[in-house]
Amino acid sequence: MTNETLQPRFSTNKNWRKKPAAAVRVAEVKNLCRDRGVRFTHIRQQVLELLWESNQPSGAYELIASLERKKARPIAPPTVYRALDFLIEQGFACKIESRNAFVPCTHPESCNAHIFLICGDCKEWVELEDPRLEQQLADETTNAGFKPTRSVIEVLGTCATCMANGNSTRR
Repeated sequence: MTNETLQPRFSTNKNWRKKPAAAVRVAEVKNLCRDRGVRFTHIRQQVLELLWESNQPSGAYELIASLERKKARPIAPPTVYRALDFLIEQGFACKIESRNAFVPCTHPESCNAHIFLICGDCKEWVELEDPRLEQQLADETTNAGFKPTRSVIEVLGTCATCMANGNSTRR
């Protein structure tokens, strides 16, 4: 591995989560589902599209309300929870536990540890990929005789924009 491949990189930016990028990302997920032999149903697609279009982590009931507005009919919570379970299982979405909310995974083709930087003021989030941290986490879990089923690291703080605007309520 070169030094360049070991450097952390931010893998999400605001423009990538907007249309038409959301449509491009959903098309990639469709191809991944086809390759994996799993069904990418219409409701799963709609939930993923909503996650990509959102600027903030979305709670399940926010997703339900958005779907009800789109479809002009009631949506049962288990329907959305099943879609979210599928998206998480396939590595297309991730749950931010501290917010009890969901975000799309920026690189669904690779199931790595998810490292999120979350602004407590504006709720903006960025997914950070860092092969060094991922390798260290893998080494430590192996050394402990532990087999993780998923890895999510959340770093809560204040983003550069909020700090520059003096919006930080955090010390």
